[in-house]
Amino acid sequence: MKNLKLTGDEYDALEFIRRGAKTDRVNACVGRNAKRLSGLKLIQYAKNGNLALTPQGTELLFLRRCVQALRALEADPAANVDDDVVQFLSRKSHIAARAEGGFELTARGRESLADIASQQN
Repeated sequence: MKNLKLTGDEYDALEFIRRGAKTDRVNACVGRNAKRLSGLKLIQYAKNGNLALTPQGTELLFLRRCVQALRALEADPAANVDDDVVQFLSRKSHIAARAEGGFELTARGRESLADIASQQN
């Protein structure tokens, strides 16, 4: 997926749509961002006017949740992380279970976070 620079407001709009915003008229956040998100092919309009995430939009939100989980675990190994994110990050060797509970970042996970931080600057 190409490197998209989305604002927090645009991510919020994607999250509202994921949770079930039916049209861009329901929520001001979605209304402000629907045109750009549609142009980026992250959301699509159905014939009846309902909004839905595209597969790319779904993937983008999942990857964002993974990055947020890595940051949370870096700060607190006992941070609460969704099961699907734990499975993905474990499978990719970014986190490892700790004996005392929770998860710790592996060297690969720390590398990924450093790479993400360098791209954001």
